[in-house]
Amino acid sequence: MDNVAEKVAEKVLVRTACPLDCPDACSLEVTLTLGRITKIDAAPVDELSNPLTDGWICKKVKHHADRVYSPERIMTPLIRVGAKGSGEFRSATWDEALDLVAEKIKTAIASHGVDSVLPYLYNSSAPKLEANYLTPHLFARLGAPEILHTICAATYGAAWDQVFGEMLSIDTLDVVDAKLVVVWGANPAVSGTHLLPLLAKVQKAGGKLVVVDPRATGTASRADLHLAVRPGTDVVLAYALSNELVRTGKVATQFLESHTTGSKEFLTAASKYTLEDASKICDVSLDKIRELFELIANTQPAVLRMGYGPERNRNGGSSVLAVLGLWLVAGHFGTNGSGILASTSDGFSVDVHAPWPKDVARPTQRTLNMNHVGRVLRGDAGAWPVKAKLFLIQGANPAVTAVDQVGMLAGLANEEIFTVVHDQVMTDTAKFADVVLPATTHFEVHDLVGSYGSYTAQVISPVIERVGESRTNNELAAGLATRLGFSADEFNGDPQSIADRIAEQKMHSLQLRKPGTTVQFKDTWPTFGDKRARLFVADSELPLPQYRESEKKYPLVLISPATSHTINSMFADTDPPRVAISMHPQDAEHRKLSNAQRVIVRNDVASIEIDLVIDETMRPGVCFMPKGLWLRATQTGLTSNAFAPDELNDLASGACFNDARVEVTVA
Repeated sequence: MDNVAEKVAEKVLVRTACPLDCPDACSLEVTLTLGRITKIDAAPVDELSNPLTDGWICKKVKHHADRVYSPERIMTPLIRVGAKGSGEFRSATWDEALDLVAEKIKTAIASHGVDSVLPYLYNSSAPKLEANYLTPHLFARLGAPEILHTICAATYGAAWDQVFGEMLSIDTLDVVDAKLVVVWGANPAVSGTHLLPLLAKVQKAGGKLVVVDPRATGTASRADLHLAVRPGTDVVLAYALSNELVRTGKVATQFLESHTTGSKEFLTAASKYTLEDASKICDVSLDKIRELFELIANTQPAVLRMGYGPERNRNGGSSVLAVLGLWLVAGHFGTNGSGILASTSDGFSVDVHAPWPKDVARPTQRTLNMNHVGRVLRGDAGAWPVKAKLFLIQGANPAVTAVDQVGMLAGLANEEIFTVVHDQVMTDTAKFADVVLPATTHFEVHDLVGSYGSYTAQVISPVIERVGESRTNNELAAGLATRLGFSADEFNGDPQSIADRIAEQKMHSLQLRKPGTTVQFKDTWPTFGDKRARLFVADSELPLPQYRESEKKYPLVLISPATSHTINSMFADTDPPRVAISMHPQDAEHRKLSNAQRVIVRNDVASIEIDLVIDETMRPGVCFMPKGLWLRATQTGLTSNAFAPDELNDLASGACFNDARVEVTVA
């Protein structure tokens, strides 16, 4: 191993990087004592570290060793001996486990066809080759279905592609040049935290920070202006602001004529909404909306930090399209400190996919919406052409992260489906598996760490020896591939082979683009033939944004955003957030509820008993339960996702977590 200390009798410092599902991709310095991780902190600020890290990291990663050495770490392959969900297993060898899984794959294909084999590969907290190399290649070679990552960011990505194609995001480091930053549907106080000091620099230099979010988040508490919109109404606010730019003559006419198409259709649709309409529909004071309008209309340069919150409802696509469109109508592009801060992942140009063998035709792969996997596992009528017979899960914990949690748990309990889980710890999902396989952490592998918040690529090597009998995603794929008849040369998951594949990247700067070189409509452009952004696309599934009111019968919207404790459900096993539902005082008074009281959260699908927190940072009509709690967090064995419908939003069929509707009563 490149980084593992040869002398484990002394304390040593080792460099690596964080690939977890957060924009920042921090450079890390790990302290090893006797070969064991005893401290994780930021790497020193130098040319070898991501400049965005800037010498500090979040508390989640500082305590990552608690998960690496968790008593729930899976140490050997396991085979189920009890009922699904009981967590009763016996130890097995890797050969026994892989032989069994391969045989089950062969049997499923022979009896029900390849569409009966469902690979649920998420791996959002894995480094690049672990996520993209041999495991997806194996299932593509088989022709197995591809489960689309519609649970998060798919709608946002589809909206960006519709408007800009593959135009790059601005660089996070360039935000400091802005005079106005609007953070819309994001909370860098808990995810992507390295944006916060940059926002503080903007404000210190006299610039303004605006936050659009249903809650008074940690980011909103730092803002000069906060608009607590009703979830699902972002499209109306963006349309009304665009319309007001036209009405007051503040629209960027020359920019629209030179750099966009479809502005006439977009502005005609926006003309239906006035600022007064937005105030009523979004339930935000007209004065605050006018203040935001004045800032957008009269402040340059200005940056939009667009988050994923607005996509998580029935109007998700419309909201993202409308907000992106607003920035075009305002013309906030073309100079340093302007533009839209989105995902920087398109700037990662290193090929991390396995090459397709010559003279081998690609089989057609069906696609399955990740939000409807529970329907398929349950065998709902019309959900899938064949019965699901094998379900392999890697880098995911759908028992607690999927929509319609009640339905997903019922699907995971289906005894007719052979379930395989490859994970680091015994998650709620793993307890439903027939075979559980121990996975490595990023501290144990050779790989590349990309980023969706910075333009960096960092080479990592193992810093510790493997914990237990853990194997990488690529080693698992290789082990299955050879048993399924593929060649070992095509599926070479050997650590040295992986290290050799990425060795060249060590010769390059970790910064893929320098700060100040990614100005939109100057250095990077919409990737359509005419290099224009598209505000209206006639043949799209959503040509223009449109607003739909919710028809749910329960009065309270339940949202489940991230907290400072977890990344998805990761770390909820070692440092969970408080298990409670937060509610505005007005809603609590209306229901005669008091702080710290036990309450029942319910709708037609589920019921949970939980503590109540009366919280003035909430807006009336909206409640909050933390994202990522494990099933053991509540007495009923359910979490907030039990209330999230498996309905799909209006673009790319994304998830509608924030369309969860509930009532809350005394327990």
